[in-house]
Amino acid sequence: MAPVKSDKPEAPPRLEDNSDIIDASTFEQILEMDDDDDRDFSKGIVYGFFDQAKTTFEKMESAVEKKQLDELSSLGHFLKGSSATLGLTNVKDGCEKIQHFGAGKDETGTTTQPDDEISLKNIKTTVDEVKIAYAKVERFLRRYYGEKLPEKEEKEEEVKEEVKETKETTKEEVKETEKEEKKETKEDTKDEEPKKK
Repeated sequence: MAPVKSDKPEAPPRLEDNSDIIDASTFEQILEMDDDDDRDFSKGIVYGFFDQAKTTFEKMESAVEKKQLDELSSLGHFLKGSSATLGLTNVKDGCEKIQHFGAGKDETGTTTQPDDEISLKNIKTTVDEVKIAYAKVERFLRRYYGEKLPEKEEKEEEVKEEVKETKETTKEEVKETEKEEKKETKEDTKDEEPKKK
């Protein structure tokens, strides 16, 4: 027997069931600003964030191509703040890493990373990871506000595939860079050793 389709609208997903992608207590603060009978105010904020995130991701892609680390740090900081306001923890955490990498630091912001190429590779990988986190939370929030979405979004799958390819390439490039640095260090050390007579 085929399943019976119901015309009854699907219940929106619950915040507390999605704590891996959204901090319910933070998001509920946005919901408290809604009128009792509708969610128009919070929906406007959330959908405004969708537009902002899309534009910021495009700017990040451009800045990566142009190797503009300062701009990437600034964009990471900007999107980190917006996502933190909504409680989008994975997006916020990833954007914070982008901010640090763009500032020439490690992902925690505590150790200096003097090699701009390594910072750019880390940013590329992290931007892809943030896009996946964003796609998940965007899908959740659109459903939360009553949008009907297909079971699996093709775009999310495409992003995942792109990230997989980027990660593999980036890992290989980082290993190659590290090998070259070690080789250069050995050669420098050899040159510095006094010759024995």
